[in-house]
Amino acid sequence: QVQLVESGGGLVQPGGSLRLSCAASISIFRINVMRWFRQAPGKERELVATLTSTGSASAADSVKDRFTISRDNDKNTVYLQMNSLKPEDTAVYYCNAVIRIGPMSYWGQGTQVTVSP
Repeated sequence: QVQLVESGGGLVQPGGSLRLSCAASISIFRINVMRWFRQAPGKERELVATLTSTGSASAADSVKDRFTISRDNDKNTVYLQMNSLKPEDTAVYYCNAVIRIGPMSYWGQGTQVTVSP
């Protein structure tokens, strides 16, 4: 019932920045929790950042000082601003939406982020 489309990934040099976008097919205020995950080859999926419908934002300790999650309700979009990127940030980044009634969880197709000289 909810479609999520990620964009904004690409190749960037260490120390560079990228802004990922997750466009939802419904109003963001109807989604209880928005999350960004990432998964590198051979690694488990890792929670990167969380944004609740009440406006509470958080990020994993490994990216807390460099990544910021935000939203634009008018555009039905959640963002992940990534600064000071490191090679270990290389992964496929996924957007996840949770609606508490059910609950129901939805995933985007992912966008590749590669940090390399």
